[in-house]
Amino acid sequence: MAVERLWLDVPFAEKDEAKAVGARWDGTARRWYAPRSGMTALERWAAGAEVPDLLPGEDRSLGSGLFVDLVPSSCWFTNVRSCVADKDWDRLRRMIYTRAGNRCEACGAGPDRDAKRWLEAHERWIYDDARRIQTLKRLICLCTGCHTVTHFGFAEIRGLAPQARAHLIKVTGMTPAEADLHITAAFSLWEERSRITWTLDLTMLTEAGIDLASPPDADTRATVAQETLSTQATGNPSGRLPRQLQPNGTTEASPGR
Repeated sequence: MAVERLWLDVPFAEKDEAKAVGARWDGTARRWYAPRSGMTALERWAAGAEVPDLLPGEDRSLGSGLFVDLVPSSCWFTNVRSCVADKDWDRLRRMIYTRAGNRCEACGAGPDRDAKRWLEAHERWIYDDARRIQTLKRLICLCTGCHTVTHFGFAEIRGLAPQARAHLIKVTGMTPAEADLHITAAFSLWEERSRITWTLDLTMLTEAGIDLASPPDADTRATVAQETLSTQATGNPSGRLPRQLQPNGTTEASPGR
């Protein structure tokens, strides 16, 4: 009789620590587990309740397909991922990948280690300009290539814009001219939204039992973005970051995440 796995929720940063005290990796399920019961050193990683396949209020039809979807600079690196504990983020990602059949929901590709293509979780938002509220309405599974297209400005900063543009054309069937118009329009919308300091509405997660920390306040977001980008701006030989990252909130010149 098969023995049911004692599953663990082990954040990537803690995998070596968990392995050292007896955790084992199931390559098929892509999850850590305890090889036997009673291993008290692993109790801190005991798996919690599974996240429901459809989150409360989630709109699975929102933002289908592949498109450039730039996050306002006022929310760079300070939204869902920074508000969710590593353990809960792993629970969320596992649900997102599983319900997508471990395939990218934009292009249909699966993970490929040799091609350095992975599956990644991406957030879809709706924006209430009058109330200045940015509401999470969908979590979607994207491959590395499609996720890079989605955050096209971040791709520019990392020197990946040509690859992202080519991938956009390949997946959508756009002509090069159509792709360029699409990218330009996305940046125009991003500039408008980046003039606003948004309040994040993550009710979709809290109603699913995900515990959240408060996001950094508006006064510190520019600093967080600046420090993060400075470690990843491999495609920026000058080492200078875009002006919209300065604390005064200037939004000219572009790359958005």
